[in-house]
Amino acid sequence: MNQGNPQSLQTRLVQLGVGRDVQTGAISFPIYQSATFRHPGVGESTGYDYTRSGNPTRDVLEAALAQLEGGSRACVFGSGMAALTTLFLHFAAGDHIIVSQDLYGGTYRVLEQIFAKLGLAASYVDTTDSEAVAAAVHSQTRAVLVETPGNPLLGVADLCALGELCRAQNLLYIVDNTFLTPVLQRPFDFGADVVVHSATKYLGGHNDLCAGVLVAKSSELGERLYFLQNSCGAILPPQDCWLLARSLKTLALRLERHCANAQKVAEWLTTHPRVSAVYYPGLPQHPGHHLSRSQAAGFGGMLSFRVDSAATARQVLKRLQLISFAESLGGVESLMTLPAVQTHGDIPEPERRRLGICESLLRLSVGIEEVGDIIADLEQALA
Repeated sequence: MNQGNPQSLQTRLVQLGVGRDVQTGAISFPIYQSATFRHPGVGESTGYDYTRSGNPTRDVLEAALAQLEGGSRACVFGSGMAALTTLFLHFAAGDHIIVSQDLYGGTYRVLEQIFAKLGLAASYVDTTDSEAVAAAVHSQTRAVLVETPGNPLLGVADLCALGELCRAQNLLYIVDNTFLTPVLQRPFDFGADVVVHSATKYLGGHNDLCAGVLVAKSSELGERLYFLQNSCGAILPPQDCWLLARSLKTLALRLERHCANAQKVAEWLTTHPRVSAVYYPGLPQHPGHHLSRSQAAGFGGMLSFRVDSAATARQVLKRLQLISFAESLGGVESLMTLPAVQTHGDIPEPERRRLGICESLLRLSVGIEEVGDIIADLEQALA
């Protein structure tokens, strides 16, 4: 790479792993499917000893992810929840963290049903309101974890304002960048200390692997996260590392189509008589539209919409033909889910209702199919 002429993010994605295998010149970096590595002698190492601690295929992937986000070190895991669980082990009993209330239900579940028993307290706050976040800080608060856009209501947090708050209060600033990826949103530019991904989603992009990522801004924090990754062992295997690296090469192209399709689908949904609300930051009427334009390069491929009744929502899910009724998101295929029952089912019903996650709310991961076909499927399902 010509250091005097830095390459674009899109080019770096395509070139991931190229030139790294100097022995053979392989364009696609090989899969080192080995659990252990032979030592040259006592006290000597090739740099690799045991795959939990390091693997050449994983190293290429982690180095690329760190560079793409603009951080110092990345660690990859067997799922997004494995990444978050490892991150939460960074904290101690008695610590308190502030978390987006518009968040994935699995994050709520692991905090409330596992880490609460270990003494880690969490407050769920509307992180689109920076003053509400500031008001939730107390003497035991150690971090802010924000999902933006939120899940499933697509609320947009002010990354800059939250970054300033975290610096002033000496809090670890964690941003879940799953929905937008480094192609569209750069959390480190706004002061984030850690970026989180469920790489199962857009980074993987093909609904064929589970993976998670933590990227640290500083080398010191990167070393701490690597210590936890190595000690706890929830690593991503070499085969899946290779799959993820391969998928990243088309990330920019895929997101361009995801964004274009989601915009058209969201605009069409606003005109349908059985749809009472559409949640997509790309719509000018969305409360986070202007903020999103200022801090992201696109609005992403995720949207949610509310229909006139729970019965209508179930009818839609039953009648879908092209779009799959399935959990997860971010793959090339369009997927729809009912958050109140599926992805957010572990959040207590009163809290779900307070947030507006009722059984008439549907979440749609807009794929890269021909957009007219996606809209036609929605039209017949809503008919």
